[in-house]
Amino acid sequence: MDVERIYREESGRILATLIRLLGSFDLAEEVMQEAFAAALEQWPKRGFPDNPRAWLVSTAHHKGVDMLRRRTRFDSKRDELQRLAELEQQLSEAEENMLRPDGVSDDRLRLIFTCCHPALVLEARVALTLRTLCGLTTEEIARAFLVPLPTMAQRLVRAKQKIRDAKIPYQVPPKRELTERLEAVMLVVYLVFNEGYSASSGDAAIRRELCAEAIRLGRLICELLPGENESHALLALMLLHDSRRAARVAGEGEVVLLEEQNRDLWDHEQVREGLGLVESAVRGGAAGSYALQAAIAALHAQQRALKRQTGSRLLRSMRRCCGCSHRPWLN
Repeated sequence: MDVERIYREESGRILATLIRLLGSFDLAEEVMQEAFAAALEQWPKRGFPDNPRAWLVSTAHHKGVDMLRRRTRFDSKRDELQRLAELEQQLSEAEENMLRPDGVSDDRLRLIFTCCHPALVLEARVALTLRTLCGLTTEEIARAFLVPLPTMAQRLVRAKQKIRDAKIPYQVPPKRELTERLEAVMLVVYLVFNEGYSASSGDAAIRRELCAEAIRLGRLICELLPGENESHALLALMLLHDSRRAARVAGEGEVVLLEEQNRDLWDHEQVREGLGLVESAVRGGAAGSYALQAAIAALHAQQRALKRQTGSRLLRSMRRCCGCSHRPWLN
């Protein structure tokens, strides 16, 4: 696994952990870039570490502490000294956290709830999530939003300042606040998947790492709120559409419409999982737009050889869902 691939696949999770440890979006981004620069220089000579993500987090954390220590020499405020001591104590905990598969997931979940705080406008929530969790550049996000680069840069700066000045906590909110925050979080996950499914920037028609990240986040939300049918419907929707990724693009990069796709190339394990989630979601009484879209996607995903009664059952379930103006993806 080369450094570029690690950056593409892991930078969002690494950044999420660093933001938790350092308490600053800007400092976390700065030291993460320095850690990857160090990896480019050191790994080819010394070999890849056993746990590249843990190495990068540890290296970036050390650099962040060093930066704060240098600043403290010029401004010896008591609270900054106390914060510096806390950061130094957190290093061993961070290294242990990297060895646990659930540790990084918790950091990503905290970060998306921070990015989706109701104090931020929707555009800022989506942009900040794409920048931090998904690793898109400011230029790529600006193209996705069809706004000038300076406008998007200022939007991101203001969003970070809002989080800092309002002291928005870096945490999953208490249960009493989860419901009102969940809608915004699911919308952002949905839009992240959309950006990956039909990329508005870059050379590729599909950004698979964004689709994978959105699906991972969807799974985390379902684990957090197992009784929330609409979150299961969102996960089903993403799984069903992502299952077609290998058949959606022709050899020269052209998008292949659904009716022309080779279904043998579909990920049938994802299809089965998605169909199961749709069934449980609609039976549980989900009536939102994600449930309706997922039910439609399930009908498209079924093989022609399936019995007619399966489709009829899904159609009956769809009739119980509320109407909405969303159209299913047809490629």
